[in-house]
Amino acid sequence: MPFGVTMRNAAWPNQVSCVTPSAARAEPVLLRQRHRSLAEQCERAADSLALNLAEGRRRVGRDRVHLFRIALGSAEEVRACLRVAEAWGHLSSAETAETLQLLDQELAICFRLTH
Repeated sequence: MPFGVTMRNAAWPNQVSCVTPSAARAEPVLLRQRHRSLAEQCERAADSLALNLAEGRRRVGRDRVHLFRIALGSAEEVRACLRVAEAWGHLSSAETAETLQLLDQELAICFRLTH
């Protein structure tokens, strides 16, 4: 996936926003059995990431950048949830590796969209 995202490629945020909820789905299912509230928080953050990227895609001006910043924060929140789950031993690093890699890419894209 390219990191040099520009605003000219308006479809890219929408494509990316569809990746996280599906990629992050396995972790909350496993996590829900061990730490329900953390799993729900992770799901809400993944939803927020996807929805704010999609909404920002159709907005203009500072409103657009604001929504992309919220998406950036939500991506960080998903990453933090997964790392907390690892720290507590609820998930292994092998179980979170793929989603964390995708999140790193989404964080780079969100950063580029806001700077």
